[in-house]
Amino acid sequence: MNKKSNISKIGVLIIGLILLNFISDKLYQRFDLTEDQRYTLSEPAKNILEKINAPIIIKVYLEGDFPTEFKRLQIETQQLLEELKSENNKIQFRFINPLGLEEDLLNQGLVPSQLSVQENGVVSEIVIFPWATIKKGNKTERISLLKDTNAQTQEAQLENAIQNLEYAFVDAIHKINAAKSKSIAVLNGNNELDDIYIYDFLQTLGQYYHLAKFTLDSVASNPKSTLKNLTEFDLVIIAKPTERFTENEKYTLDQYFINGGKTLWLVDNVHAELDSLITTGASLAFPRDLNLTDLFFNYGARINADLVTDLYASKIPLATGNVGNQTQYDQFLWTYYPLTQSANNHPINKHIEAVNFKFTSSIDLLKNDIEKTILLQSSPLSKTVGTPTIVELKSISENKNPTNYNNGNQPLAVLLEGEFKSAYADRIKPFKSEINKDKSEANKMILIADGDVIANDISRGQPTPLGIDKWTGQRFGNKEFLMNSVNYLLDDAGLLEIRNKTVDLKILNREKAFNKRTFYQFLNVVFPLAILGLFGIVFNLIRKRKYS
Repeated sequence: MNKKSNISKIGVLIIGLILLNFISDKLYQRFDLTEDQRYTLSEPAKNILEKINAPIIIKVYLEGDFPTEFKRLQIETQQLLEELKSENNKIQFRFINPLGLEEDLLNQGLVPSQLSVQENGVVSEIVIFPWATIKKGNKTERISLLKDTNAQTQEAQLENAIQNLEYAFVDAIHKINAAKSKSIAVLNGNNELDDIYIYDFLQTLGQYYHLAKFTLDSVASNPKSTLKNLTEFDLVIIAKPTERFTENEKYTLDQYFINGGKTLWLVDNVHAELDSLITTGASLAFPRDLNLTDLFFNYGARINADLVTDLYASKIPLATGNVGNQTQYDQFLWTYYPLTQSANNHPINKHIEAVNFKFTSSIDLLKNDIEKTILLQSSPLSKTVGTPTIVELKSISENKNPTNYNNGNQPLAVLLEGEFKSAYADRIKPFKSEINKDKSEANKMILIADGDVIANDISRGQPTPLGIDKWTGQRFGNKEFLMNSVNYLLDDAGLLEIRNKTVDLKILNREKAFNKRTFYQFLNVVFPLAILGLFGIVFNLIRKRKYS
């Protein structure tokens, strides 16, 4: 009887375990107990992952022997990928040691990073490959795990990298999996920037949206058709026009915007270029008449005909002599190139590096019903210079007195949102249009008082990455800011939300840990043993007293 009872109990136990395993598999749930919910995917990320309908293979080159702090990056990456896989099991990943694969990785464009590592007071140099690749079918995307940054410390660099992990992987999945649905027109015909100067940004933009050139030249002969064709685009980018706009062209852009089209303006209101300065040593900076003042004024903003100079600025290279047959260059602070600040008051400008402006003007915000958000501004140590004025290279050597730079923060990039009144609402229309409107529904545009924000450098006839100084290698937030702007204007708020997710990392103070290492070693090794020994003594005393 007992034997049968035991067998039945074992059978019930086995069935119970199988049932429990089945239920746990169906009701699988992960719990994120962190304060900042760092291991919980945002809703936009989940929406993107839901659309994956074919296997995606992720390879991460973060396996091997590297510093303790970068083990943290490895662990955080693995935990994120496990979260992605739990959301969609078509995602597969593995970690790979890059040792012995260096040449192959370099051929794929995966450039290694050289790091200074300090352990036990000793500084050493190591090389790692902080990259991942993601593949779906015959499409492959590269993911940089060490976010481009001007961080002063390796701890800050690591923190930025971990902050960026979810966006980096989900963005790559979005690019490799999603179909393009919106279209962007790049305006041409008013002597805007040549293609080679906007190549890098457009190449990045083309991974998400359909791009096409659009010229307003046909407005003169067939304005109605031109306006109708323009309204087929979701966004228009106007990058540094230098030729005056006619009334027909302005009315076309006005009605495109009033009818719901989005606009990204990058406007140089003053003619000033560094190339002419380097050639002659001095150059006249003068207002550029684009015939746009009344258009912007009607929308609630005005780009002034001045130049903003700022003590917080980037540098320019100048020849300082020769060594043999080689010209020697040094970097000098150039106050006409402000490094603009973000107030982190909007998803567009949150968590971005300083954006580099070149010969920019200030923007006045006018009183009307339009909501205005200053996205970028100069530092408090800045001032405006009226034009026309002579800009001279010799000003570099002059002592800069901070008390003279007292105009405060100057708006340089502004977001305008609301129901806009047409600039031609109470005026004779340049031409008749069937889609004419005097007031828009809720709409938005971004006005940037510098056309060179979007311009990449040219090296040996080839475009370089936007936001990286070809002379110093310093990185700026130009591309990220512009991508955020386009995402926001086209209502791709999901990508913005992922990008702006904040992770609160607790970084170890290595200097303090090194200086007090004896104390912490005692605290972690000797102290627990002492507590255990004390517990044993007390336990034995109690036992003796009880049973003596």
